[in-house]
Amino acid sequence: MALIVQKYGGSSVGDANKIKHVAKRVIAAQKAGNQVVVVVSAMGDTTDELLDLAHQVTDSPSPRELDMLLTSGERISMALLSLAINSLGAKSRSFTGSQAGIITDEVHGNARIAEVTPGRIREALDAGDIAIVAGFQGFNRESKDITTLGRGGSDTTAVALAAALKADACEIYTDVTGVFSADPRLVPQARKLKELSFDEMLEMAGAGSKVLALRSVEFARNHNVPIHVRSSFTWEEGTWVRGIDEERKRKMEEPIISGVVHDVGEAKMTLLGVPDRPGVSALLFESLAAANVNVDMIVQNTSIDGTTDISFTLPIGDIKTAEPILKKVGDEVGATGINKDENIVKLSLVGAGMKSSPGIAAKMFRVLADNSVNIEMISTSTIRISVVVERSQLEKAVRALHTAFDLDSGEDYSAPLPDRK
Repeated sequence: MALIVQKYGGSSVGDANKIKHVAKRVIAAQKAGNQVVVVVSAMGDTTDELLDLAHQVTDSPSPRELDMLLTSGERISMALLSLAINSLGAKSRSFTGSQAGIITDEVHGNARIAEVTPGRIREALDAGDIAIVAGFQGFNRESKDITTLGRGGSDTTAVALAAALKADACEIYTDVTGVFSADPRLVPQARKLKELSFDEMLEMAGAGSKVLALRSVEFARNHNVPIHVRSSFTWEEGTWVRGIDEERKRKMEEPIISGVVHDVGEAKMTLLGVPDRPGVSALLFESLAAANVNVDMIVQNTSIDGTTDISFTLPIGDIKTAEPILKKVGDEVGATGINKDENIVKLSLVGAGMKSSPGIAAKMFRVLADNSVNIEMISTSTIRISVVVERSQLEKAVRALHTAFDLDSGEDYSAPLPDRK
């Protein structure tokens, strides 16, 4: 008997009919001979609506009270799904994050999982019940407070439970049928990928892919939990994300490029005319780190007349926090000014075969040049090359790269695609 953890996102449990559909799907998994644990997100846009309500009440909601408010969304989904399953003749029990044993640190709004003690979940499974768990939330033992796990928290909850229960697989149900070689909204001939390594999925998530949360993939890799990304609206096979064992390495040739990923949620900031001396970069980025500003790509120009420019990318939402820091540091070191640019996009090529295939960067740059796309910044890892370009060039650049690296499927993707915020 296999043990499967399933996670259903907000679009999958968006209304009563969708919850009934999920209930039937969960029962089918149990009838197939599996023990089933289900993690749910809040219904539809519930979390956004609750956040909006909080800000209507106060301009500065308390992080503790905000967590108390936001976790109610997942508890609603959890209870409704359990009711639906029970009404269909199966047995289920619902659990909050704390009841499921999700123990976290005490950071409200972005807590990290410290421990998982799923004793009550195991008891429910041993009794033949389906366990329904509210995602996105946990409990801190010292403060005795409820916490939330931040962006992608329900994915992380599902993977953490799968690891603690030693599940055979963690199925992440979403509104698309798997992980694609590019966003089908921009590239109609994007192909669904049958399989990705943890490292490839980590790079794709970090580069802007919205299918899986970065933290959940990190957790899965660290605990070797296979993830199956699939749609809750079809029965077709999705994309498997897992480790590559030695036998499979011998049998298969890794694709050079698995996908072209883009991220429109970043901006570029530059500290201009910085004195070229030791300690300036340390002061700047220590100050940003202390304010929890998440810096991505960094470029420092060659020194001219003893001064240089330092540019970096960051989430657009962090600009308001970063701007006064740059002004303060700039005044301290004698910089000539600061600049910000929100009209950029980050494009990334990701592929495990890249590390043994020379010339990928050269080909990428030539394709962009031939399409009159100017590169503003470059960064690389072993299996990823990222560039920053002007946002207006996004569609042209992604399509050109997708075609140049032989990723086109040969036919347009025809399934319905959800709106992305």
